[in-house]
Parts: sequence; structure tokens; C-alpha cells
Amino acid sequence: MNIKILSRSTNLYSTNALIQAAVKRKHNVQVIDPLSCDIIIEKQKPEIYYRGKKLDPVDAVIPRIGSSNTFYGTAVVRQFELMNVFTTLKSQALLQSRDKLRSLQILSKAGLGLPKTVFTNYSKDASEVISHVGGAPLIIKLLEGTQGLGVVLAETKTAAESVLDAFNGLQARVIVQEYIKEAKGADIRVLVVDDRVVGAMKRQGKEGDFRSNLHRGGTASTITLSKEEETAAIEAAKALKMGVAGVDLLQSKRGPLILEVNSSPGLEGIENVTQKDIAKTIIRYIERSL
Repeated sequence: MNIKILSRSTNLYSTNALIQAAVKRKHNVQVIDPLSCDIIIEKQKPEIYYRGKKLDPVDAVIPRIGSSNTFYGTAVVRQFELMNVFTTLKSQALLQSRDKLRSLQILSKAGLGLPKTVFTNYSKDASEVISHVGGAPLIIKLLEGTQGLGVVLAETKTAAESVLDAFNGLQARVIVQEYIKEAKGADIRVLVVDDRVVGAMKRQGKEGDFRSNLHRGGTASTITLSKEEETAAIEAAKALKMGVAGVDLLQSKRGPLILEVNSSPGLEGIENVTQKDIAKTIIRYIERSL
């Protein structure tokens, strides 16, 4: 097969792992920078030019689109879809995954457990917003934040009101979520490929930090998921129509709670922890789909 990986660099761990997995499976593989693609829109003749040259026929693409390139990256993925090219991530799923609010609304409708969440139009009544999630401590998240950036733990009502007032004054869109104390600063990252769990790890925030992201200095260890956790992760990926997804969830007294579903999950941490070749699993998913 002729596979294109949509990525800004071949030096990224996840991109390189996918290249190696595709080569081992005897496929032709090329990394193309989505920002260097030109989209040609013509009646019944959609085309993509890459750095001035028309792309040869492509069997499948693996989008690895960064959050800062969502708009143009989505347009490129959509163009491949119009050219009847299989993609591990649909353009609509990419857009949904980057909209935290929309994702939570879809997951809620699907009947999945979530931390109680409040979103308002720059409400002046911070006290009411705080009461909706059961009071402090609580979590305040920028809708545009990634990798733990723009996430604040407000331990008191006064602190929460100050943070909300500051964000509202900056016209920054935020969501307010209940704090799940029993999670103890840890979450679970589950890799789902083609409606199957292919790897999972527990991430623990560094001492003094409630955020468990590995980019923020957290640590990771292997974990055996409960049946309820495995089902929640698979159903979350299905709800957002993702063939490949990184599902983040919390362990709580009322069962697993979905935090977020990542459409371009990093492979380095979870492959190192689980010792599983998840990149190979993604390539085999493509093979089964064509």
C-alpha cells in the first residue's frame, strides 16, 4: 500500500514509529507536512499537490495533526476523504476532538461517565458556577489548552472566583469541572484502535501537581483495566467516531469518568511503558480496512 503520514516532522517519536512499522509490513510510506499541501478544488476532480507536485494515488493516510494546525490540517484530511482515501482519523472527528466542549456534550449524550462540567458565557456570577460543580476544590480549564497547559486547580472558593474573574476579564473561554479527590492526581490513558483497547497506562502527577501529563513531569506505569474502564474507553472512541484514539479517564467512586479523547495520541510514553508495538497495530488496522 501507499501510505502517507500527515506530520510536521519525521523526527517525532510517533511519526518515526509509524514509518518503521509500515516499512516492516512492506508498505510504501511517506511523511508529508500538511501545511505544505495545496488543495485543488474542481468539479468531480479533487486533488492535492505537495510542494508543487501532484500526489500519486494514495491508499491511506495517518493524520498526526497538531492542535495549532487544526484548521488547515482538517481541510487536508477532508480533501483526502473526497479523493476516496482511507484515513485513520476522519476530518469531522478531528474537529470534534479539538473542541473540548463539543466532545463532552457528545460523550454525555452517549451515556458515558464524566466529571460534572459547567460552561457559561463569561458569567458574572462566579459563585453560582462554583456551586454547580459542588464547590471548591474544582478544576478550571481553558478550552484551547493542551498537555496540561491552561488547567488550574482552585482549592478554595475565593481562589476559584479570582481565577474565573481573571479568565472572564481576558475573554478566555473556560469550562469548570468538579475535582475528583479520590483520583489522587492520577489518570489513565487508554489507546483504542479499531474499537479495541491495545494499550493502557496509569499516569501520576509529580508531587505537588494534580496534572498527570507526562509533558508536565508525571510518571507512568502499567495497569490492568477493569471491564468497566475498558468499555468506557471503547465507547468514548466510538461516540467521537475515532479509529485511533487516546482516551483519558479518571477512576472515581462512581466508576470511570472520561476526561478527554485525543485524536493524535502520542505513542512514546505508552509504548515504552507497555512494551507493545502500537504503531504496528495502527498499520494492521489500515490493512484490515482496505
